[in-house]
Amino acid sequence: MTTKRWDKSRLPSRHTTEGADRAPHRSYYYAMGLTEDEIHQPFVGVATCWNEAAPCNIALGRQAQSVKKGVAEAGGTPREFTTITVTDGIAMGHQGMKSSLVSREVIADSVELTVRGHCYDALVGLAGCDKSLPGMMMAMLRLNIPSVFMYGGSILPGRFKGRDVTVVDVFEAVGQHAAGRMSDADLHELECVACPSAGACGGQFTANTMATVSEAMGLALPGSAGAPAPYEDRDRFAVESGRAVMALVEQRIRPRDIVTLKALENAAVVVGATGGSTNAGLHLPAIAAEAGIRFTLDDVVAIMRRTPYIADLKPGGKYVALDVYRVGGMPVIIKALLDGGLLHGDCLTVTGRTLAENHAHVVFPTDQDVIHPVSRPLSPTGGVVGLKGNLAPEGAIVKVAGMHTLRFEGTALCFDCEEDAFAAVQARAYKPGDVIVVRYEGPKGGPGMREMLSTTSAIYGQGMGDQVALITDGRFSGATRGFCIGHVGPEAAVGGPIALLRNGDRIIIDAEAGTIDVALSAEELTARRAAWQPRKTDYNSGALWKYAQTVGPACFGALTQPGAAAETHCYADI
Repeated sequence: MTTKRWDKSRLPSRHTTEGADRAPHRSYYYAMGLTEDEIHQPFVGVATCWNEAAPCNIALGRQAQSVKKGVAEAGGTPREFTTITVTDGIAMGHQGMKSSLVSREVIADSVELTVRGHCYDALVGLAGCDKSLPGMMMAMLRLNIPSVFMYGGSILPGRFKGRDVTVVDVFEAVGQHAAGRMSDADLHELECVACPSAGACGGQFTANTMATVSEAMGLALPGSAGAPAPYEDRDRFAVESGRAVMALVEQRIRPRDIVTLKALENAAVVVGATGGSTNAGLHLPAIAAEAGIRFTLDDVVAIMRRTPYIADLKPGGKYVALDVYRVGGMPVIIKALLDGGLLHGDCLTVTGRTLAENHAHVVFPTDQDVIHPVSRPLSPTGGVVGLKGNLAPEGAIVKVAGMHTLRFEGTALCFDCEEDAFAAVQARAYKPGDVIVVRYEGPKGGPGMREMLSTTSAIYGQGMGDQVALITDGRFSGATRGFCIGHVGPEAAVGGPIALLRNGDRIIIDAEAGTIDVALSAEELTARRAAWQPRKTDYNSGALWKYAQTVGPACFGALTQPGAAAETHCYADI
C-alpha cells in the first residue's frame, strides 16, 4: 500500500512532528509504536467521555476503537484521550448536581487544552451523557479544527408489568412510594429492570435532545444519533466518522463553516419539533458563542414557539429513542421538517454536502405514529416555550409537550434550596394551587444551576403534577414533565425578582401568552429589593467557587468566558 504524503505546512501537528528540532518530540511517538509514516500523517484526536460512572458512557471506549480504525484507514493517525463526565442520573437530588453544568465547561476546556498541548489537526468527539454532548461540541467550535461529533447512543427501554419504562419512571415511583401508591417490592423490581443496557436515558431528555441537535446542525453524520448504544450499527457509524474527519481535513472544512446562524436555527427547530429538553435553551447559546454568534435564549424560544411538535416522545409522549431508530431515526424527523419548509436545507454538514442533499433520498414512513408530518402535528406549537414578565425579565423556559393546561395561577411557596423543597414535597407540606419556588439554585447562586428532577418527579408521582407549578432559577432535567419553569433570570443570587418573593404572593404563568408575573407593583418590588441582602454559600474554594466567579447569566448560555467574539487568535490557524 502506498502511503499518502501529507503537506503538514498548514497543520498544527507540524509543531510537534516536522523538522530536526522536533526529534525529541518524535521520540515519544516512536516509544508508543508509531511508524515514521504515521508520525508524518495528520494527527486526529479521538476524545471520549468514557468512564464507569453510569451506563451513558460505558460503551464509548468500544466506539472509540472503531473511530480510530476509520481514521487510520483514511490515512490519519488517531490519538485517543478521555475527559470527565458528571452523570445527572447519579448526581440528581443532592449536592452532587452542583457539579453537572460545571462539567460542561471542564469538558470543553480539557478537550481544548489536550488538543492545544499536543497540536492535533482534527478531532472526533464521542459523548454519552447530558453535559458531555454540548461540552464536546463547544470544544470543536472553539478549536475550529476539522471535527466530527458522534453520540454514544441511547439505552434500551426496560420492561415493567408489560410496559416500556425508563429511569424517569423510577424517579416518579419514588413519589408514588412516598404517597403509599407503590409497594417496596414493586419499587425494587422497577429499579432492577428500568435500565437494562449501556446508553443514555432513552426518552427525548437532554442527551437525546443534544444528539438530535448534532445532526440538525450538521456536526454529526446523518443517522448517527439513532442506534442504541449496544447495537453494532454504532460501530459502523464510528468507523465512518473517522473516515469523514479525514475528508474534512483534505477539504479544509471546519466547524465554524458548518455551525452558522442558520444551522443553529435548524437546531432550535428540531428541539421544538421533538419536544426536547429545556436545557437546549442553555446549550445552544453556549455553542453559538464558541462560533462567535449571538444566539440567546430569546432566539431559541422564539423559533420553538413557531415550530410544530411532531415527535411523540417521552416524557410528554409515548415513545423512546429506540422507537425513533426503528422508523428511520433522525433523518426521518429532518426530512419531515425539510418537506414542511421549516429547515434551512442549504447548510453545510460534515459530509461535505448540504442538509438537503444528505436527506434527498429519505422517504417518510407513513405506517408509524412516532413521527408525524408537519401537516399533521401533535400540536401547532413546539414542545418548549419561553416566558417573560416582571418575575423573569431575562426570561424563563418551560416544556409544554404533552401538557393540556397552559395557564396556572397560584400562591408562592418559597424555598432557598432544592433539599428543603424536596423534603416539603415528601412530607406533602404543600397544597393544590401552590407555586413551589426553588431559588438560589442558579449558575452563581447554586453554584452550578442544579436540575430538579427528584422534586418534580416526586410531585408527579404523588399525582399532583397538574395541581401545582414549580419555578426555579435552576434547571430541569429533560425528563421533567408538568408545569415546571426553569432558567428564571436574573437569578436570586444577583437580586433577581425571584429572590424577592414571599409565601402567599400571587403568581400568574401563561405559557400560551409567554408570560410569567407576580401580582406586585413595581413600587413593592423596588422596596423589597432595597431590603434584600445577598445570600452566602458554603462553596468558597475549589472548582465550584471558581465557576461562580466567572459564570454569566443563563439567557446567554451560562458561559464562563467571552467566546469567539473576543478572539484575536484561533487555534486552528497556529
